[in-house]
Amino acid sequence: MSGIAVIRVGRFSRRTTKRAMAVQALLFVAIIACTLTALTLGSRTLTIEQVFQALVPGGNSIDRMVVLEWRAPRALAAALFGACLGISGAVFQSLTRNPLGSPDIVGLNTGAYTGVVVMLLLGNAGYGAQAAGAIAGGLGAAAVIYVLAYRRGMGGFRLVIVGIAVSAMLSAVNVWFSVHVDLALAAEAAVWGAGSMHGVEWPIVLASAAIALPLLCCLPLLTRSLRQLQLGDDTAAALGVRVERSKVFVVVVGVALTALVTAVAGPIAFISLAAPPIAARMTGRAGTLDLTSAALVGAVLLTSADLIAQHALPNATLPVGAVTVCLGGLYLIWLLFREGGRS
Repeated sequence: MSGIAVIRVGRFSRRTTKRAMAVQALLFVAIIACTLTALTLGSRTLTIEQVFQALVPGGNSIDRMVVLEWRAPRALAAALFGACLGISGAVFQSLTRNPLGSPDIVGLNTGAYTGVVVMLLLGNAGYGAQAAGAIAGGLGAAAVIYVLAYRRGMGGFRLVIVGIAVSAMLSAVNVWFSVHVDLALAAEAAVWGAGSMHGVEWPIVLASAAIALPLLCCLPLLTRSLRQLQLGDDTAAALGVRVERSKVFVVVVGVALTALVTAVAGPIAFISLAAPPIAARMTGRAGTLDLTSAALVGAVLLTSADLIAQHALPNATLPVGAVTVCLGGLYLIWLLFREGGRS
């Protein structure tokens, strides 16, 4: 039992392992390293010393503009959005008890995308309208999937299959919108729909952080609810858990985290699918819910993918979604083979 540690903050306490704490510390260092790398690379390459000088008043004015106005918002947004996607993936994989039950697989990302497209069609291009549309679209998709998949309980495999079907239908709707709208609007939606961090500025980062902070404050309650639901609906109900209310709470928080990212960067695949199992393997806690590690892994994955998207080609910038889709396709093939071998 020497490897067990207990962390107490106020009324909340959490059991973890020393290995998990060490892994989380390394992941945090990796996030800082990726963020600093993002601040140094670009058409104007800077050293780490120049970056730190640009962060304090009195530094080189051009370097300060490059670092603070152009690169820092995107780098910080990548870390924040990666953490949100990692938590959202862990929430839905735990709820469905299926490693394929992540928002990008079961159609919640696509639903959020549809909500934003509808807002664009209505002429509402502001961040607030897009965020509202993304949340409404994600919750609407979740409600449809829940109703169609419910058969005297919520089977994880059935929910994944229904989610894939709903995602396909919503993708067709999105394509129809793109074909029948103004060409300029269709081009804007197509670029955004590929998953892009381009053009992220401080107002968007601060607004996203203001929305994400109360959601992240729900983590202790979210963890407790999910651990109770992992026991099974009947067992959880016997312990006094209000199962349906707990599920609604968990789904709303998970969808809101996904929609927050989709409203700004479009549907970014792979992160929510891969972050939870990667975190479980790194911490050696397979089958144990660990939202903190999933968030840190998600942040590392998205900051790394964004670096690749910006600098993989010498004279072009890729959408970060294109990079994550390539990685996610390989990961999904491996995951399907592994699950097929087990069955």
